[in-house]
Amino acid sequence: MSRIAADEARARDIRVDLIEIGAMVDPGSRVLDVGCGDGILLEHLTRDRDVDARGIEISREGVNAGVARGLSVVQGDADTDLVDYPTNSFDYVILSQTLQTIHDTRDCLEQMLRIGKRAIVSFPNFGFWKVRLRLLFSGRMPNTKTLDHPWYNTPNIHLCTIRDFVDLCDELGVAIERFHAIDRYGKPLTVQLPLRLANLFGDQGLFLLRFDGPRDVDNGPLYGRRES
Repeated sequence: MSRIAADEARARDIRVDLIEIGAMVDPGSRVLDVGCGDGILLEHLTRDRDVDARGIEISREGVNAGVARGLSVVQGDADTDLVDYPTNSFDYVILSQTLQTIHDTRDCLEQMLRIGKRAIVSFPNFGFWKVRLRLLFSGRMPNTKTLDHPWYNTPNIHLCTIRDFVDLCDELGVAIERFHAIDRYGKPLTVQLPLRLANLFGDQGLFLLRFDGPRDVDNGPLYGRRES
């Protein structure tokens, strides 16, 4: 992440990590932002990457904010509504800071990679050193910039580490095209670290994913299918 990009993020009141996500998206692409919130990432992609951007958001307040920005946003639930989207209907499906709120994380990731040719996923890293120290020395649930809810009032139900997510990708046969460990300011770490160190020093994980295996248009993805 360049200093220019960080300055741009501050000037536009947009998180720096969202600028980094935007840089992963090819101009002119078809994009679905799952859990798009108030639509600020969609607005950035539409304006600066010239994409055909759509959003799905569970909260009525978020939908209203996105529509007020002139964006195509519908109300929907990532846990139940992704199955309704056609296979390969988007170039990118984005899930930014929402993975930890999903009930069926594995199914959501499978659906994203059925709907889109690529998926971009970011999430707070529960392996971050500040989280570890908080648990070690206080014995209490940690609070960081990205984990800022008290334990009794949080939407986060499936916290994971960067290494946990990599293991899930391996289990599903998903290729990681690009990976960044993100610091607490939203910028990628300046040094490319091995996974165990990225898992320690990254406040967030940011992944660009691809699946090259077979897809079933009628019944969903064929990879990672579980026995009923």
